[in-house]
Amino acid sequence: MFEENCHDMSDKIKFQIEFVIQASPQLLYQYLSTPSGLSEWFADNVNSRGEMFSFIWDGAEEQAKLLKRKTDEFVKFNWTANEDDYYFEMKIIVDEITKDVSLFITDFAEEDEVEEAKMLWENQIGDLKQVLGST
Repeated sequence: MFEENCHDMSDKIKFQIEFVIQASPQLLYQYLSTPSGLSEWFADNVNSRGEMFSFIWDGAEEQAKLLKRKTDEFVKFNWTANEDDYYFEMKIIVDEITKDVSLFITDFAEEDEVEEAKMLWENQIGDLKQVLGST
């Protein structure tokens, strides 16, 4: 998409990170797409009403809309506080040959906050792996 490539300094930049997860796509998807699953690792508490999800961290609440999902494959959310088209997507990739399962994260951050954002994801995915019993 054109907008993603031409950005001025105030725009966020897209970044992607991949994590190998020892779990079936079916199980992993439950942790990405349901409030009970997401509250195990992504936020302290998660509630949903239809496509609107509320994520709660340390008492602060953030709303996100579930834009798109495909069972056992991916979920894509948009933070409603941002008027822009920034989103975050969690995609399950299965290697055809090895059958290894990877979780592919796409997110956006300010240029000087990308490293911090990646570290945050690494911590959260660390929690997810613990919940899954995946090392």
